[in-house]
Amino acid sequence: MLLIFTHKITPRLTFTFNQIFKRILKIPVTYTTKLDEYVAFNGAKISYTKAPLGNEFFIRSHDLLFEQGFSDMDINVDLWDDVPCFFKSGNKSALPFDIFAASFYLMSRYEEYLPHVKDSFERFPATESLGFKHHFLEDPVVDIWAYKLKDILKEKFENLEFGGRKFEAISTIDVDSAYSFNHKNIIRTIGGFITDMFLFRFKNLWLRSLVVFNFRKDPFDQFNKILNLQKTFDVSTIFFFLVGDYTTYDKNISHNNIKFRSLMKSVADYAQIGLHPSFFTMKNEDTLKKEKKRLEEILNTPIQKSRHHYLRIDLPETYQKLIDLEIFEDYTMGYAQHSGFRAGTCTPFYFYDLDFEIQTPLKVFPFAFMDGTLKDYLFLTNRKVEIKIANLIEKVKAVDGTFISLFHNESLSETGRWLGWSKIYQNMLRNVSTKETLKS
Repeated sequence: MLLIFTHKITPRLTFTFNQIFKRILKIPVTYTTKLDEYVAFNGAKISYTKAPLGNEFFIRSHDLLFEQGFSDMDINVDLWDDVPCFFKSGNKSALPFDIFAASFYLMSRYEEYLPHVKDSFERFPATESLGFKHHFLEDPVVDIWAYKLKDILKEKFENLEFGGRKFEAISTIDVDSAYSFNHKNIIRTIGGFITDMFLFRFKNLWLRSLVVFNFRKDPFDQFNKILNLQKTFDVSTIFFFLVGDYTTYDKNISHNNIKFRSLMKSVADYAQIGLHPSFFTMKNEDTLKKEKKRLEEILNTPIQKSRHHYLRIDLPETYQKLIDLEIFEDYTMGYAQHSGFRAGTCTPFYFYDLDFEIQTPLKVFPFAFMDGTLKDYLFLTNRKVEIKIANLIEKVKAVDGTFISLFHNESLSETGRWLGWSKIYQNMLRNVSTKETLKS
């Protein structure tokens, strides 16, 4: 056990220290503000305050973990060895930076509460983030800082025991459109044929005809393939189904469609299922509640996982709504325009609400990249996509973190712009699999 002495125990402090010590480094910690208790303790201990008490392991604290609310601040990013960091601690501190305050700043999404320019979909853009501006967005810096601290603690406290932490991988699949051509109402089907002819998309017209008249499988129907790959590589897979009403941005088939309902029930027999809240739910809690109820009625089970369509979240309101509806896992923490770690970490963490200054029961699962990001925003070739994914995986493996990917069933269709992406997905699963039979 590690004893932490500080001049004030705050919710921000316990949130951050618990994340770094208990969840990343696997060390049990306890806290005290009593000097005599700290002095009398014979085990591993550190002080986190403004000035050292003596010759102890001292980390000079930044004010951030002892404040309330949020305000704009000047942040100077520098290097700790070769790793970007901020909130310098001074010469007397055992660490050159207050990694706890820096970690809190990133994980609480402090910067998203401050004034910023939103993108065309009303999202906080990656370009506004500290990670993007200082070129560490693709590094899980919170975990890297924690592991650097681990090495220092090992030297200082030889008897301090660290629990084991293993690399994990989660494949997530967003189902924006379960089918490309099949099982749509007569108006949408006829409209599709007319649009293909009007735009001279004869290849698409031919494929549509084959699918609609049951001569070929729908290209978006990749569910059995994904489930088989889950079994082959033993990688946990979560499907997020969109069951919202048809809008400009939400174009799945009706949740009342018998084939669609049967598909969701079938997938739920072999994989985890989450809700994919539709575009306008970000500002409409009633719609979010309605869609959650729909999916629960279809599957006859409570739904506690979500990822918002278009990655549209507005903090803290969106997460507050999820908590109110008893959704306790969210997988939206990432960017559409850039790959990397939006919260600076590859370890799931509990959402800290800066409005109420509390750690909430909502667990946030940050993803490393989205298929559309690499294809449509970064314009990478298939070869460069594989290199990018492999680099991200290696960075997560280096800190024994959780690697979460975001694909769509559409991107495995081997049609149009997605040619070759089934191989990309399969190679990624092979890379992250811990299945012993695949290593031989």
